[in-house]
Amino acid sequence: MAYHAPIPSWARWIAQDEDGTWWAYEHEPNQNDTGWYENEVGRYHRLQQESPNSNWKQCLHKLTTGKMSGC
Repeated sequence: MAYHAPIPSWARWIAQDEDGTWWAYEHEPNQNDTGWYENEVGRYHRLQQESPNSNWKQCLHKLTTGKMSGC
């Protein structure tokens, strides 16, 4: 993973979809068949696109310091 996009200060969760797209969420997102989606509360923002990731289900991170660790 080579994540480099800035994360909004309001973001508390970050997740990568199966197609490689990274998203920031204000509240914990829900999972669907190929990625994550907002849970009808809070903000979300598309961060960046990477290569598709077959391990995307392991790429949901709760942010505690405004930074994230690898998936």
